[in-house]
Amino acid sequence: MHDVFPAHDPALKQCLSTDPDLAALLERIGPCRLRGDDGMAPYEALLRAITGQQLHARAAQAILGRVKTLAGGDFPTPDQLLTLPDADWRSCGLSAAKLAAMRGVAQARLDGLVPSRQDADGMSDDELIGRFVTLRGIGRWTVQMLLIFTLNRPDVMPVDDFGVRAGWRKIKRLEAMPSPGVLYKATLGFSPYRSALAWYLWRASEEGKAVQNPLTG
Repeated sequence: MHDVFPAHDPALKQCLSTDPDLAALLERIGPCRLRGDDGMAPYEALLRAITGQQLHARAAQAILGRVKTLAGGDFPTPDQLLTLPDADWRSCGLSAAKLAAMRGVAQARLDGLVPSRQDADGMSDDELIGRFVTLRGIGRWTVQMLLIFTLNRPDVMPVDDFGVRAGWRKIKRLEAMPSPGVLYKATLGFSPYRSALAWYLWRASEEGKAVQNPLTG
């Protein structure tokens, strides 16, 4: 894992600090510590996302461990996912729906719809979103998390994320949660640093809580 943004990025701070409420938040939180992955392929990231849906992180890790053991100690290849019997994968703790979704990703990898990490690095955010949301079990939010935490994209604003919306509501002292459309328009001016903005809004939503999201530090 590594920092997506430099610890002290004057351009990032200047961009976000044009808003007085964000400027105050940056002073409280300090430098952006958004952590990204070092080279994970989209194929693996999508399988991890499917496995972890509606599960506590510890339970998801246990299932992933059994999946990797069944595959010989590493992440299953597309061929393994498609050819090993259902019962073998289900014995790892995968539901029928998750297994079907993972096999869809495996077939998409073989077909080229899911690119390699190298190819993904050369594709735009919108192109990757357009591809991945066609896959079973993969929604826009999941792809945006992949863009931020796996591909280290700096300008992603996940407006459907509850924590991001709650953070904006808090710093703006709004009576109601902002709609995704309203939040999207309100944050356009913070491009090309909207991934950092999302991180700060997650932190704002967590202020005062004993337990924080491990992804947002």
